[in-house]
Amino acid sequence: MTYANKFAKMRKYLRNSKKSCIFVPVMKKYLFIACVAMVLAGWLASCNKPSRVEQHKAEKHVQDSIKLTEQERSLAFYQSQLEALMPTADSLLPMFKYEINEKYQDHGFYVIRNEKLKTRGESMRVMVRDDGRDLLVYKEGKRLPEERVNDLKVKGNEAVERAEHLQITIRDIKELEKRIAHTSLEVQKYQKRLQRN
Repeated sequence: MTYANKFAKMRKYLRNSKKSCIFVPVMKKYLFIACVAMVLAGWLASCNKPSRVEQHKAEKHVQDSIKLTEQERSLAFYQSQLEALMPTADSLLPMFKYEINEKYQDHGFYVIRNEKLKTRGESMRVMVRDDGRDLLVYKEGKRLPEERVNDLKVKGNEAVERAEHLQITIRDIKELEKRIAHTSLEVQKYQKRLQRN
């Protein structure tokens, strides 16, 4: 049997089956109903789920609340560190007097009171800048270079050691104050974001 004969037989069979069978039109109706049902089910499912925008907002809200908690913990830590440093500063400050010439200086200096410490008969003036940046030592009216100041630290000069201790304490306090200010702003920022949502 040739291909043309097979094709002719198939056409004849299909022609006869269309007249006698209602299967094809019924199948089209069921197929149409199934498609409509699937579209409706998809639409209903999408109505119940949050949209991507809402989902992104929810994720952002969670991230902001986590960051707020982290910033609040950091702020509490910095404040506790500052509170721990204050007694050290309070114990050191009576050994110094504060001097500033407001006409010419932006920063003042904590100058050690020589009567409070033994300076081994040397005429020294030991001072710390009020922001903790500089430790200056003057001997007989001349500023000593950094190497000589380090030598005095090594030799155990009590005035220089106390001034260095005050310098480190002041630096730490200033750094903690900066961190507290920055972290407080971050806490406020995240609180505002969470209130908006």
